Amino acid sequence: MHRLENSRIISQHTLSSPANLHALIPVTERAATTVRRGRAQLEAILSRSDPRRFIVVGPCSIHDVGAAIDYAGRLAELAKSVADTLLLVMRVYFEKPRTTIGWKGLINDPHMDDSFDIPEGLRRARQLLVDINSLGLPIGTEALDPLTPQFLGDLVSWNAIGARTTESQTHREMASGLSTPVGFKNGTDGSLQVAVNAMQAAAHPHSFLGVDREGRAALTRTAGNPFGHLILRGGRSPNYSRADIDAAACALRDAGVPENIVVDCSHGNSAKQFERQTVVLSAVIEQMQAGNPALVGAMLESNLVAGSQKIPDDLGHLIYGQSVTDACLGWPATEQAILAAAQALATQPAA
Repeated sequence: MHRLENSRIISQHTLSSPANLHALIPVTERAATTVRRGRAQLEAILSRSDPRRFIVVGPCSIHDVGAAIDYAGRLAELAKSVADTLLLVMRVYFEKPRTTIGWKGLINDPHMDDSFDIPEGLRRARQLLVDINSLGLPIGTEALDPLTPQFLGDLVSWNAIGARTTESQTHREMASGLSTPVGFKNGTDGSLQVAVNAMQAAAHPHSFLGVDREGRAALTRTAGNPFGHLILRGGRSPNYSRADIDAAACALRDAGVPENIVVDCSHGNSAKQFERQTVVLSAVIEQMQAGNPALVGAMLESNLVAGSQKIPDDLGHLIYGQSVTDACLGWPATEQAILAAAQALATQPAA
């Protein structure tokens, strides 16, 4: 008899539940303190009770947990030195959305050999999040797979919804229930309206199919997320100029959502030339210095080693600390750019 369902499914393997992964790799008190403090500080910046700005900075994607810890240790020290003016949040991206095909990230393929050992990917990801938070460094990530937050969400202080998924109803519903502030990127073509619509939608309660901590299908009801904000990442042309920021703030005002804008210094805003991220950041900081109230933060793609590399057949040939996805700033340029930003903001005239 012809099969009526799963006719193109090769196999299915039951994953251990989120609750089991939490028990296997529990959150430490130090990590929990970092998450609570990170979320509270971000919410305070977004609500203007904290005058600082935040920068989400780190690798385009994580493929080597050892290099990620190395980077996190350096960033944690840098964060202390700029804490008066900047809150640094480490970018820890485990899932990579793809326009066509390609490596999908540490969770999906931790061995980087198309074996798709997702249980191991989840274990590595959760342990890394515990370790980074234990350094006192809050974490930001992209909420891509709707199931992942149940496994890792207790260790994240900030989430982004990417340009390819901002228009997705599923991701807007998910964002409405996330325990963190959420940034929505403009569309890949540069359009703002999809992100503005997403902020409006996520601010309201929703009911939808999800999974609970035991991994069971569950009717999920959310309260709505009041800390949505817009991420400008460019499109067919950059969108970080004063005119672009003012236009975006006007669109947010007209939609009745908070006028909170973060500039992604990579992607379309740097024309995918990683070195230009420092130019974009400098322009954004100048606008912050000038008193633009809508600008609350920025994003940088950064790693230990500048540039990017292809994944070799022999993983032993990987360059330590260099991205295998988008090209990134190296650590020296990152440190210099952030120190310069902090110094500039420290001399910002009083409003």
